[in-house]
This record gives sequence, structure tokens and C-alpha cells, in this order.
Amino acid sequence: MAARILVVDDDPDTCQLLAASLVARDYEVETVFDAQRALALLPQAEFDLVITDVNMAQLSGIELCERIHAGYPDIPVIVMTGQSSLSVAVSALRAGAEDFVTKPIDLEHLEHRLAKALRRVDLEVEVRRLHRRLGEARGSSIVGRSPAIQRVLALIERIADSDAAVLISGESGVGKELVARELHSQSGRSEGPFIAVNCAAVPANLLESELFGHVRGAFTDARRARDGLFLQASGGTLFLDELGELPLEMQPKLLRALQERKLRPVGGDSLVAFDARIVTATNRDLESEVEAGTFREDLFYRVNVVNVHVPPLRARSTDVLLLAQFFLERIAERSGRSVLRIGAPAADKLLAYDWPGNVRELENCMERAVALARYDEITAEDLPDKISRYERGEMVIAADDPEDLPTLSQLESRYIRRVLQAVKGNKTQAAKVLGLARRTLYRKLERLEAGDEASSNSTPHAEPEP
Repeated sequence: MAARILVVDDDPDTCQLLAASLVARDYEVETVFDAQRALALLPQAEFDLVITDVNMAQLSGIELCERIHAGYPDIPVIVMTGQSSLSVAVSALRAGAEDFVTKPIDLEHLEHRLAKALRRVDLEVEVRRLHRRLGEARGSSIVGRSPAIQRVLALIERIADSDAAVLISGESGVGKELVARELHSQSGRSEGPFIAVNCAAVPANLLESELFGHVRGAFTDARRARDGLFLQASGGTLFLDELGELPLEMQPKLLRALQERKLRPVGGDSLVAFDARIVTATNRDLESEVEAGTFREDLFYRVNVVNVHVPPLRARSTDVLLLAQFFLERIAERSGRSVLRIGAPAADKLLAYDWPGNVRELENCMERAVALARYDEITAEDLPDKISRYERGEMVIAADDPEDLPTLSQLESRYIRRVLQAVKGNKTQAAKVLGLARRTLYRKLERLEAGDEASSNSTPHAEPEP
């Protein structure tokens, strides 16, 4: 919807000029010639911003600004003045003005100030809503209102009471373990243990004993028998994170345990039954790993009965401020800081950033911001430099000569490469982003690679000078 602007000036020519200019820029404009009439209009109509002159009869623009700021704090006021003195500017800002401009009005400059003021108000309103939204989200450990994360929550609810194996996929830092814990908490096994193990963090020679346990004397220092994590998780959930890092020699042993629901402790002679739901996670493209021969196909299908893909933070940008406020409150309470909210300039920076490190990076950012905050709100200066100075990249297509414009095939090639870079080479995820079947993407990549090779081979080589 177009923003509604109220222009207040006792000069009809100025009102007419501003109204015509702003309407041409798709704003809705109403004009009045005195401040008293403006105050009477405010309760009757919903205005997004007020532009007022300073010098008017009966009630000045500064006094009007004070009354609007007191009664309608969400409506920003831009003050116009024919005097460029510092005292007038200070008076306007002290009265609660959002900004001020000098006459004669530079319309381009005014429109820039308008857009900035409206943007700030939108962000402030959104930040204030975060507390209510957080309250609504407290029933789940997963914070988010975006369609992408709501689809994840809906899928968790559908499969929670099943014992079907679940593979949680997604980039590093998106919160795969949080999804596994939510799955456990909603299941009939919620009273049982939730045990998580990072397959990449356990040395390969110890992983079998860690998972399956061992009998006394199975190896040096095995002075007593020990139950592995499969048995420790009985009645609950065992979460195997970073499954793609599982050594190849360990994969058939895990497959047999999952198939038979029984395991053989290291050094043991008999099989032992276990009763734990197995949930796995990976940030790798396991289908590509299967094709490369580094991950067993039969194990992949055994663990991937249901796939829950956790979207990256850039795909759920509407959740950024909600998550940031959630982390702010938790970190501030833990550290005893009185930081309450995120300021509009900081919110703007958080929304502009691409978050390659996903939710983990956002949490780290807010922890730093809370530690550095000097006021009761987070400012842009409290954010890391790479976020406060970040400028979103755009694909620019421009050329003076039409022959220099890229072809559709070239644009497709550039975009495919950009998506692959964004998902760190994960072809399955790239195919989802591009809306292509995985094999279709592979065929396109083969053509791109063939084109690159042909281009390289066709590059003329300089002939040696005689």
C-alpha cells in the first residue's frame, strides 16, 4: 500500500508543489494550511508521515511536532524551514522530529529522507512485534514464523510418533540438532534419553566402541564392559550428527545394526537388542557421495526413510529479526545486561546480510552485540564489521551496445554457478534452489564444463616469433 503523507504549510503553492511531486512518486497526499487543522485530522485518518513548515500562525511547526511526537509516536515528522540555522534544526530534533529539510525544497533529497523515515518506522514496529511473536513461539524450541520453517515444523509433527528413520539435511549452522531435539520432544519417547554424537568428532578407531559398546578385555584398557550409545539411548532417541563423515569401514556395521535392531559389542560373541529411534543429520550431499562411492547406497536408503531439510537462514529472511531478538533476550539475561531491543539501523543491517553461517552465525553476532552494547538497544556499531558494512550483491545487466548484452544461456550459466557457490557445491540443494531435477542439473553442469573446456581449447596460442 502507498504511504499516506500529510503536508502542513500555510503557503498553498508549497503544498501544491509537494503534493504533485509526492503523488507522482506513488504516495497518497493530503494537504492542510494550518497546524490546528492537522491535529484535528490525525485521529480521523491513518497517516504514515507528516511534513510540516516551521513558521505558521497560531501553532508553529515545532509545537505541532511536539504534539504529534507525544500523541502519535509512530508517525515520523519531517520539518521544513526557510532558515538553515543550527538552532532551528536542534529545536526540531528536540521536539521529536525525524528529520528536517531547508527551503527551497530539493525534491529528490526530500524523497530520500521520506523513504529513510518510513523504513525506520516499519522496522521499529516490526521489532516491537517481536516480543509478542516470541511469546507465541515459546511452545516450540524452534523459533520462526516463515513458511519455510513452518513446513519443517509441520513435517516434524507428522512424523514425531513414528519410529521411521529420519535424515535431517541442511547447511552447517542451520540448527539440525535443534530439529532432532524437537522431533524427540514431540514423540512418545520424550520421557526417554536424547543422546547426540558427532560422527566427525570421534576418532575412527574408537567410533565402533562408542556406538556399540564393548565387553571386558575387548582391547587394552577395556577393564570392564561398557554399553554403547545405542543401548544408552534405549527408550529414547539416538542422534548421529555429521553422518557423511562416517568411515566407510564402519558403514556396513551400522547398516546391519539398523536392519536387525541388534548390535554386537566390540569383542562380544552375542547380539544385543536395542530400542532407540535413530535420527541422523548431514551437511553433505549424500546422494553425490553415493555416486562417488564414498557412502553406501543401502545405508543411505536405510537412514533416509524421511528427509527433513532445514532451510538456510537466507531462505527464511522473515525470521532473522525474530531469531535475533530471541538470542538477544537469552544472552542478555544470562550475562546480566540490560539490553532490551534491536534498534532500527541495526535491524536494517541484519536484514540485508546473507548469513552464510546461518543461525549459528546470527547467535554469535548477537552475543558480540550484547557484549559491546552501550545503551539499552543494539546499534549498527555493535554489529561485526562484515555485517554493518555489508552491501547486498545484485546481478546487474547493463550495456551501452545491445551486442554486449548476455544471452539467456549465459545468464543461466552465471546463475547456476552463483547458486552452487552459495550452497557450497551441494548439488542436491542447488537443484532444489533452481527448481530442477537433480539429473537435469547434472546434465546442465556437464554442458557447462564441456563449454568451458571447448572455450579453453579454442583459445588461440601466440605463435613464436621467427
